[in-house]
Amino acid sequence: MEKIVEALKKTISEENIYINEPMSRHTSFRIGGPADVLVIPQNREELIKVLDIIRSENIPYFIFGNGTNIIVSDRGIRGVVIKLTAIRKIYVDGETIVSEAGALLSAIANTALDNELTGFEFASGIPGTLGGAVAMNAGAYGPEIKDVIEKVEVIDENGNIYEIKNGNMKFAYRSSVIQLDNLIALRAWIHLKKGNYKDIRAKMDELNGLRKMKQPLEYPSAGSVFKRPEGCYAGKLIQDAGLQGYTIGGAQVSEKHCGFIINKGNATAEDVLNLIKHIQKTVKEKFGVDLDTEVKIIGER
Repeated sequence: MEKIVEALKKTISEENIYINEPMSRHTSFRIGGPADVLVIPQNREELIKVLDIIRSENIPYFIFGNGTNIIVSDRGIRGVVIKLTAIRKIYVDGETIVSEAGALLSAIANTALDNELTGFEFASGIPGTLGGAVAMNAGAYGPEIKDVIEKVEVIDENGNIYEIKNGNMKFAYRSSVIQLDNLIALRAWIHLKKGNYKDIRAKMDELNGLRKMKQPLEYPSAGSVFKRPEGCYAGKLIQDAGLQGYTIGGAQVSEKHCGFIINKGNATAEDVLNLIKHIQKTVKEKFGVDLDTEVKIIGER
């Protein structure tokens, strides 16, 4: 790794390279052990150079944005972790917003508001970045990213950069070609419609009000832990299984929304993972339903 670090220092500023960096500082769950090396490229050119370096040495790597949909193990992540949040330029072209992958969805929503563009209100309260949202086809209160994406620029494992139109993105429930083909989103074109500032603001306020009322935003979490089973809701199944408030270590099934696991203040990744297993086992025994995780579980186990 020393050789890799020295090569990285020739590519990006040393202040954006972190050795044995606790991932608890970079995830919304506030848990996770150290990454061998964490780098924060400041633009797409730096990202491409970083990828060239680590791929040429066959070093394992992991790409993430705001860390809102991942659980990093207590033992951490081997190899290089690349955080994209500094790659976040946004500009408007008529009724289209072009945004780099590291931009927060809330920033894109505010840009849409300022330019009186409607259609992105649903994403204004989702705490992640555009890259992650495109990768998992994020959605809230009905609409999903697939409904507004025109095309996505990606980089593949061989360093090729190209655009994929919406119809070829293989968007599905919490999935897309980004995950299926191990691609990295660089930027996306978001096509919206002309609207009215007051109406857009009102819709954003309404949805964010619902989020605050129904979700345990006052605690660290990774959002909805489980995918929605066909024909029912994970939170309802967990509540009906009698697990509301169930606790293992510092991890708890939220009393406010059973689809969330929260960090009560001193949770470890192992606490959370054990609680996930207990929920899955209990729901399977009581209702015969398999709960699959929506959050990504990352790191050495």
